[in-house]
Amino acid sequence: MSDTGDDTPTDDIPGETPIQKALRLKKAIQDAKPKPPRGGRFQREQAARVAAGKSKPWMSK
Repeated sequence: MSDTGDDTPTDDIPGETPIQKALRLKKAIQDAKPKPPRGGRFQREQAARVAAGKSKPWMSK
């Protein structure tokens, strides 16, 4: 058995610049992080919050 290369995101891609590699690795790390919940009760609670200016009626005229 020969394990010459595994499919890790650190493998070099021919013709890839160092900046492209850094961006690809950064995106892979960001994709691996857990995401906040989407939709449902969480989103309704976010939308139901009072806007910053609404709590100070004396500020609008």
